[in-house]
Amino acid sequence: MKITEQIKPILDHVLVSDMNFGEETTESGLILRSDDGKREGVKPRWCRVWAVGPDRKVVGVGDWIFVEHARWTRGFDYEDSDGKIIDLRMVDNAGIIAVSDQKPADVYRSVAADAGSNFNFNIPG
Repeated sequence: MKITEQIKPILDHVLVSDMNFGEETTESGLILRSDDGKREGVKPRWCRVWAVGPDRKVVGVGDWIFVEHARWTRGFDYEDSDGKIIDLRMVDNAGIIAVSDQKPADVYRSVAADAGSNFNFNIPG
């Protein structure tokens, strides 16, 4: 579905873009393969606020927000006035964990441990 008419969220709803589900490259150049649809993909994600409803006071357009896993809708395509296609999603306000005024340098990563996994923690002291 592609929407071409002007849209804006109502009440305190938040529309976001730039939520990454594919392969990523860290600032240091490491390539992180897509984990979407896998157990490793169950993690929070950063996204950019595209629009906010009139009752939303904590986050603003252009902010980067960190959203709990699966606290967003499926995406839909929006065509802006320049013809650019943008993948937009609505996030659940209760799922917003953090906000930043700039895009985080590296993506938050968490790895689930299987039973019997051997982790080596270097704890001082």
